[in-house]
Amino acid sequence: MHKTASILLAFLFGVSSAPSLPAAAAPDQVGTLAARAPILIPPPDPALKAAFDAADRSGLDDLALAGFRSQPLAGWLEYAALRRRLDTLPVERGSAFLAAHPGEPVAAAFRSEWLAALAKRNAWQAYLAQWDPAIDDTTLRCLRLQALMAVNRTDPQWTQEAQALWRSSGKSLPAQCDAPFALLAAQGGLTDALRWERFDLAADAVQTGVMRAIARDLPAADAAQANAWAAYVDAPNGQVGGWPKTARSRLVAAAALAKYAKGSPGGAEALLPGVARTLEFTDVDRGRVLAQIALQSAANFTPDAARRLAAVPAAGYDATLHEWRVREAIARGDWAGALAAIKRMPDAQRNDSRWLYFAARTSALTGDAAGAKALYAQAARSSDYYGFLAADRLDQPYALCPLQSPAPQATKLTIARDPGLVRALQLHQLGRKAWAVKEWNAAVARFSDPQRWLAVEVAQDNGWFDRGVFGLINVAGKRHPDEQRLYTLRFPLHHDATIRREAARNRLDPAWVVAEIRAESIFDPRARSSADARGLMQVLPSTGATLARRLGVSLPSAEALYDADTNISLGTAYLRQLLDRFDGKTYLVIAGYNAGPGAADRWLTQRPNLEPDFWIETIGYKETREYVARVLGFSTLYDWRLDGNARRVSDRMLGITNGPRKGFACPTATPPAANPPRR
Repeated sequence: MHKTASILLAFLFGVSSAPSLPAAAAPDQVGTLAARAPILIPPPDPALKAAFDAADRSGLDDLALAGFRSQPLAGWLEYAALRRRLDTLPVERGSAFLAAHPGEPVAAAFRSEWLAALAKRNAWQAYLAQWDPAIDDTTLRCLRLQALMAVNRTDPQWTQEAQALWRSSGKSLPAQCDAPFALLAAQGGLTDALRWERFDLAADAVQTGVMRAIARDLPAADAAQANAWAAYVDAPNGQVGGWPKTARSRLVAAAALAKYAKGSPGGAEALLPGVARTLEFTDVDRGRVLAQIALQSAANFTPDAARRLAAVPAAGYDATLHEWRVREAIARGDWAGALAAIKRMPDAQRNDSRWLYFAARTSALTGDAAGAKALYAQAARSSDYYGFLAADRLDQPYALCPLQSPAPQATKLTIARDPGLVRALQLHQLGRKAWAVKEWNAAVARFSDPQRWLAVEVAQDNGWFDRGVFGLINVAGKRHPDEQRLYTLRFPLHHDATIRREAARNRLDPAWVVAEIRAESIFDPRARSSADARGLMQVLPSTGATLARRLGVSLPSAEALYDADTNISLGTAYLRQLLDRFDGKTYLVIAGYNAGPGAADRWLTQRPNLEPDFWIETIGYKETREYVARVLGFSTLYDWRLDGNARRVSDRMLGITNGPRKGFACPTATPPAANPPRR
């Protein structure tokens, strides 16, 4: 055992004197409990990190692995070493690894790669011996069918499993499924009825390649019609008179016209009447096409959008189209139309804080002051951007009913000792994020809800801040709406001294800077986007280099953007630059920070006279629209965390810095109803 490893468990769970939170504690009037002391998990020793790097490059032999056997991450190190030699690994060695880690995430990760390697070798008996029924990967399931074929076990159960895979998707399935499907067909298990069943799935998903592939095995007359349908999806027209008047014809035509409408709403609208009349479309068929025509028109604010929205039958409306009907009316200043569109929403959607707020705004603008006040009062019970806007309209405190586990420090210490959680945290410290998440998910699946909250707290003690976002509210397919009230966990604080310093240097509100970091990276200094934005504030290397030259500071390489102080310095300088460009209007800056200043300029030119709340709601990009609302809401909550009170969100969005600040209060003994999470 390495020296560092030998002392690891001796002090692994000691309470550390980690950097403290900001001096301003959360306000007592909203019932926040005192924080438990942080518990730091010492990082893996340098020798282990070097061993992982060596395993990635060239592998490690069993003698080298033995030196780390007592460490928490020994299994993952062995996995890293074994995966480089799967093609030649003895079956007994792979089986022994799985037996040594029963039920552990590392076994599941290894098993998937090991099974693929065994299939490549045609080691089918070993494949079946190592199979886990919990596996849902389609490629591996098809390889299992191949394994059963190789050992002559194509029994009725095999047939049922093959048919289930055939039915599983209208999209293309892996090539590993071809051989089982060919045998299924040869045995008579792939009937024309099954072929048509999957053809319908493919048509619904507008997968013309799959439609044509299925057509090849149909009788000649059927194949001709199937290919005609596939051709129509690729290039719709009005020539459908020779089609059978069946549900399948209507499905294909509706799917094709809806696809066409995404690029040419007018073209689809011109074709629809004739096609619908010839094929005897139902309201559902017409609604599918009309909804897509209307959606594209509304999202682009075309002059005929209102007419097209009104043409969609009720059956064609979904939540997205209801929202766009409101936005389209707002963009035209049709307050009565916007209010009517909100009233048409289903109850659950209409009672979300967003639409309660806009129902109140449009009620006020149509002369119903009393109705507006009642709706503002409902919206103001929510602790989000829309609730805060509503509270400003009523000049009342912001609603906040924090929830915090009263568990003692000893319980937190017990959770911190969980072997799976320790492995998750150490993997995160090594930068092995995907593996860390596997261990995390397995660990918290065994915890009660309060124990999971403590696990999130321990994770954040150790710099894994996104667990306050991805470890709460929606967990393993189950909703926990009350966890939205875990504000201290959901809105972590880190680098607060640097944030305050750089915010002051650039004349920015520190709560806004923290909110940007929370929205951009959730405090992950190594975050990197698909566009190559890097670090806490997701600064592009080109932007960072330009800012560094202007500021006269050194940026030796793009890697320097992963340094927290450097990133915050440049990110705040960029916010200042955008503020100057947009005349201090914070809401325009936030939009420009997300979508680019050019996009913000374009939207401002298109709708120059809309008030900020309406302008934000009519942003065409869903990501940016929700981002602006999220950052403004987050800024208010970070004001609470940093100083115990908040700048009015109505002032903040306009860049007003000298207005009065507001307090927070839980409106009733019963917490406000939770809205769907805005992470």
